[in-house]
Amino acid sequence: MEMLHYDFMQRAFYAGGLIAVMASVLGVYLLLRRQALMADMLSHVSLAGVAGGAYLHMNPTLTGFASAIVGAIAVEYVRRSYKTYSEISIAIIMVGGLSSAVVLMSLDTGLSKSFSSYLFGSVVAVTSQELWLMLVTAVIGGLFFILLRRPLYQMAFDEETAKTSGLPVNGLSMAFSILTGMIVASAMPIVGVLLVSSLIVLPASLAIRIASSFAAAIGIAIATGLTGTFTGLTASYMFSTPPGGTIALTLLFLFIAGITIKRVAVQLSKRRQRENRREAAYTQPPQSGAVSTDSLQ
Repeated sequence: MEMLHYDFMQRAFYAGGLIAVMASVLGVYLLLRRQALMADMLSHVSLAGVAGGAYLHMNPTLTGFASAIVGAIAVEYVRRSYKTYSEISIAIIMVGGLSSAVVLMSLDTGLSKSFSSYLFGSVVAVTSQELWLMLVTAVIGGLFFILLRRPLYQMAFDEETAKTSGLPVNGLSMAFSILTGMIVASAMPIVGVLLVSSLIVLPASLAIRIASSFAAAIGIAIATGLTGTFTGLTASYMFSTPPGGTIALTLLFLFIAGITIKRVAVQLSKRRQRENRREAAYTQPPQSGAVSTDSLQ
């Protein structure tokens, strides 16, 4: 294809593939832990880091990455203080991150004009340095999910049971939150801060709805994330639309289509079962003790 002749499009597809795989797997665990909004919260914290880095004439990518990790650590400490209302921690950290970003951006009137790529994503914004950062994050995330898949699976469904079985729940939860911050910050150049949660939540939402097992949910989420990302990047190049919004709309379309197909398949299966029961009732021989029509002749 013509677009793959350009270096920036090659970097975009490499980065999109890496982030799509990691974000999709992460999304399954986040939804099972009832932390779907955590990605959105960390994206706002990362935006504050980007604004701070730009204002201080530092590398915005690295400062945003570091801010996301700090926000992930902070949300874990706040969550332990509100065990019954753990969602409060997400709201508190989100308010802090978003307000900090707004204040830092207002200190320099020309700063907000260069933030469109961080807000909505930009294909040309993916540099070689950011691609290497995504690769490192993908390797760390892959090792984390592969080596700790069983403890993470137990912790995702019931932390109390996992704790009583001897698992270091607090340490695992902290490491999981830090990895979430790393993946969210790495996804910013592709989908942007405002739409990063779509890449994490939508593939996982479809997978959990239609999958028959946990392993199948992981596979469906990865396939959906890759399809939505590559299709969105292609459409973004062809129609000159923001990649973040295009990828999000593509994932939303896949989600609606998958749910619709699943619902139609369930309805057809129920209708087939009713027809089979009706046919079985007509062809079933008379039970013992029943009077047949031959005996009446």
